[in-house]
Amino acid sequence: MRLSLLLFILSLKLKLAAKTNRAFMNYIGTIKLNILIKTADGKWGRLFVFKEGTVSSVSGDNHACDAALVWSDSGTGFRTMVKASDEASFRAAAAGKLKVEGMAYYIQWFNDAVKLTM
Repeated sequence: MRLSLLLFILSLKLKLAAKTNRAFMNYIGTIKLNILIKTADGKWGRLFVFKEGTVSSVSGDNHACDAALVWSDSGTGFRTMVKASDEASFRAAAAGKLKVEGMAYYIQWFNDAVKLTM
């Protein structure tokens, strides 16, 4: 449940940044991209939709997406995402607790977008 709350808060932060953060607005500009963050067991997930300067979000793990971050479990996802560091994400991936489905480039784009809101 903590992961679900964290993803919801992230969606609010991205939506707000799309209206108030000039650097973020320029970054998301004309892109159309769907990024899904979910757990491998399918219990938790949230889709982040970037569409021509807007951000929307839908809960659930069963959505069409361009790329997905798949956490082995919600606890690992929460702990790693709260750290908000590339090193923590790399360690989780190296340990097999984080997998990327789809194009890794899109995940990097998403990570860079999130960093602009911090």
